[in-house]
Amino acid sequence: MIKQYTLGELAQHIDAQVQGDSDFAISKIATLATATGAELAFLANKKYRAQLSTTQAGAVILAPDEAEYFSGNKLVTSDPYTAYALIAQLLDSTPSSANGIHPSAVIANDAKISPTAHIGVNAVIESGAEVGDNVEIGANCFVGKYAKIASRTKLWANVSVYHEVEIGEDCLFQSGAVIGSDGFGYANKKGRWIKIPQVGRVVIGDRVEVGANTVIDRGALDDTIIHDDVIIDNLCQIAHNVEIGQGTAIAGATVVAGSTKIGKYCQIAGMVGINGHLEICDGVMLTGMTMVTKSINEPGVYSSGMPHTSNQEWRKNTAYLRNLSDFKSRIKALEVSVKQLKHPE
Repeated sequence: MIKQYTLGELAQHIDAQVQGDSDFAISKIATLATATGAELAFLANKKYRAQLSTTQAGAVILAPDEAEYFSGNKLVTSDPYTAYALIAQLLDSTPSSANGIHPSAVIANDAKISPTAHIGVNAVIESGAEVGDNVEIGANCFVGKYAKIASRTKLWANVSVYHEVEIGEDCLFQSGAVIGSDGFGYANKKGRWIKIPQVGRVVIGDRVEVGANTVIDRGALDDTIIHDDVIIDNLCQIAHNVEIGQGTAIAGATVVAGSTKIGKYCQIAGMVGINGHLEICDGVMLTGMTMVTKSINEPGVYSSGMPHTSNQEWRKNTAYLRNLSDFKSRIKALEVSVKQLKHPE
């Protein structure tokens, strides 16, 4: 059944003002460019303002200073993007990852499974595991011995949760996520690698979301800890004994090496590399492809890497970079010469 809400109902939900027909019904959100008459669009970036004159949307979410540029039905709010997110949740048609307990699921006799939990095709729940109320465990998932998954958490297909991992309430794990695999711990004896058993756990708080094919390693001795409200994108690597503070966001293909502590409400862009055994304080923003090699103790925006340019200019800049040590020596020699000219003996 398609969900429908009037603009009046939506306005109440997002604390917005309706300008136009408050009884106009909406069942879907679309972009300004593609929306049709029964759909709701939004303007959160001024560079798309010109599309307000051509959109076929039945209504638009926009800020008060943009309202004059659209003559149709409007939901006017100070934060259109957050309003869009809240309405998208209302209209979400994403299916469950499992319904009921499928007969092909393999569940240990001593596993504690809530009667309201859902476990999909060929899922495996091992001995001593605990699965809370309204948890959804998708097809082919694995939940290891003594793992705990709290209420309303959702695992899409093919998620692996290793032994003794603890996951909080209202979390979401996309397909292929691996939680609690061994950290990269080895000793080297005369060229031979000797594996160090990884006996810590992964402990994940509430409302954490983990993207597809992201891996969070278990601790070597102490636990790897992901605090409440953290969001981690696809294809990320979180190594053993890492701790990530509340509300931090990490974008795709970022790698965090072992025993690093990241503070609260940090924003880490894609393809960032963070070295091990360091600390990043609260409120740090790292732009894309930044390489962090030492601790960051002051909040702010940090960057490294080289933005793209033409191949010709890149080759020229690279040639200069290779000769930096020579340039440094020549500059020092020039400084000595200038000093001698100014202060001859």
